[in-house]
Amino acid sequence: MSDSASFLAYVASVPRLRAGAGALLRDNEGRVLLVHPVYKDGWEIPGGIVEAGESPVSAVLRELQEELGIAPPVVQLACVDWVPPAPPWDAGLMFVFDAGVLTTSQIAAVRLPPVELDDHAFVPPPDLDTFLPPGLARRMNAAISAADAGRTAYLEDGLVRLLA
Repeated sequence: MSDSASFLAYVASVPRLRAGAGALLRDNEGRVLLVHPVYKDGWEIPGGIVEAGESPVSAVLRELQEELGIAPPVVQLACVDWVPPAPPWDAGLMFVFDAGVLTTSQIAAVRLPPVELDDHAFVPPPDLDTFLPPGLARRMNAAISAADAGRTAYLEDGLVRLLA
């Protein structure tokens, strides 16, 4: 086997990670915007899968336009969360970007695609664990803390992992 073939075989054997990108969007009362997908139970944050060849920030900007019909500025990366495999899903990296506080006119301009989302709500941070799956609730609470401190958090399964 040639060196080129060995290298290509090695590359093919390297694990792949899925990636998702979501937005932390708040209203002027500090409540977090959640969306309700039509294709599953429960609530989510605006965002979705990072497509092939797409960067996480490009993905969140695309998803905000597709899901909400608005294009708020992305302020900073609030957190990145490594999530363990949960069949049928492989492990993944989930990026949450702080997209700031929506104005009254931005909130009024929100348009949900009815084939994908059927509702949205602004939820106080203490109530996130009532609406979101446990890992996503942990991720969003960490993202809020990091964004409020002007930092970026590294998480593993929604838990802050201290480095050093």
